[in-house]
Amino acid sequence: MRGGVRKTGTRGRPSPPPRYVGYVLALLLATGGLVFAGPAASPADAASVCHGRATRTVAFATGELRLYRTRQYVCAVAVAKRPGGPRTMTVSLRPRGGRAAVNSGRFTRQAGPVTVYALNRCVQAAATIDGRSTATGWILC
Repeated sequence: MRGGVRKTGTRGRPSPPPRYVGYVLALLLATGGLVFAGPAASPADAASVCHGRATRTVAFATGELRLYRTRQYVCAVAVAKRPGGPRTMTVSLRPRGGRAAVNSGRFTRQAGPVTVYALNRCVQAAATIDGRSTATGWILC
């Protein structure tokens, strides 16, 4: 203690000396790096991009169209069966009576997420990966 006064943090506990802050930050960065550099992502990891519960998965030749729903929103993601180099992917989601939300481009793993407001509405979903596509009729009514 210098000068007889010690700074306190929350709840009256002494705050850590400044030299430990650098160590803690380095540890957090190193741990975060290990998490991101870990094993390859599993197919279940795509669920983390959309909120809600998985309601439907439509498989097709080059991937899957995954749909998630909360009370008010529907979310869609197109996931490639074999992630690799950039390829053309599109995912779209259209509520009945509304405008379609589309995500299109060249992606390595997935297209989307796209989310639409669909409280008490049916939706149509479609996905294309490498020229192969799938589409649903009016679902989730």
